Amino acid sequence: MKATFCDLKRNTGEIKLTPESLDDLWHLSHLIEPADLVYATTLRSVEQSSDKIRPDKIEKRPVRIGLEVERTEFVPESRRLRVSGVIRDGPDPGLHHSLNVETGYEISVIRQWRRSDLARIDRAVKASLYDAIHIVALEEGEAEICRVRQYGPERITTMTQGSGKTRGENTRQALFESLYQFLQQVTGPIVIAGPGFIKEEFGTYVRSRAPDLLARMAIVDTQRSGYGAIQQAIGDGVLERVAEDLQLAHEVRAADEVFKRIARDDPVAYGTEEVRKAVAFGAAEELIVADSAIRKPEISSLMEEAEAMNAKVLVLSTEFEPGKRIEGLGGIAALLRYKIA
Repeated sequence: MKATFCDLKRNTGEIKLTPESLDDLWHLSHLIEPADLVYATTLRSVEQSSDKIRPDKIEKRPVRIGLEVERTEFVPESRRLRVSGVIRDGPDPGLHHSLNVETGYEISVIRQWRRSDLARIDRAVKASLYDAIHIVALEEGEAEICRVRQYGPERITTMTQGSGKTRGENTRQALFESLYQFLQQVTGPIVIAGPGFIKEEFGTYVRSRAPDLLARMAIVDTQRSGYGAIQQAIGDGVLERVAEDLQLAHEVRAADEVFKRIARDDPVAYGTEEVRKAVAFGAAEELIVADSAIRKPEISSLMEEAEAMNAKVLVLSTEFEPGKRIEGLGGIAALLRYKIA
């Protein structure tokens, strides 16, 4: 989740929020409540002026509106949060409208924020997928490395080597080795961007040394070089693609851990009754929930109870295999701190 505290006085005011994952949309479904004011850019129909009784065409244009919330509906199967209410600011005041909030869609929420709300936002921000991504602009003789922050790319370091050969050492190989050693210390996904074929050659270099590092790398072509390559890669949507891959990897690991614990008879619970018991005992460390199960009242209440007891909650999409595996266990499982009888 990206969050910007715009105007907060005594825990009352506006916060800009941008969800980055299915989990973030679920968080938003708990943060936005009836009577809150939500601002967002949306499409509204605009009638074209005409001399005819009925206009020839009704066009939809992007407009920014302020919506007084009446209800929210988390729709996990379509990966969106529907926020419905009455327009209080913008075109057509007094009419009803619904916002379909998806990942990457920025909204502003104005309300009185409880301490628990701010804590939820803080947790979601700390779990931000984008903060785990590094981008390298690679060209002949130079590699510029940035870490993606919520405010934009942050320059970390620049590595340079001369062209040709120096003291008999191939300087391209020297640059590759320096960059390789640096990236070995980096966790999370890495984007290698820039013009030409040097990116692919670096990928071949890494493949022979550390296939696991190559598995975390995405190589993208840009027309620009240096910091401009980083900006172009971000503008072309590479972060969204990489973040989606990262989220899926997180889901795979979570589902695998559930089934490993089942096979080893390690602390784990699955199915509504077992998980309810684990939550009641305070043993649940993390709930793993299939998105298809969230609408069941008993599972939704379990998620809220677990959160109130400081357990993590991970929502898995059933569009992918990890979510389907959890769905087969009754839609919910829990990794436990200890075994319960």
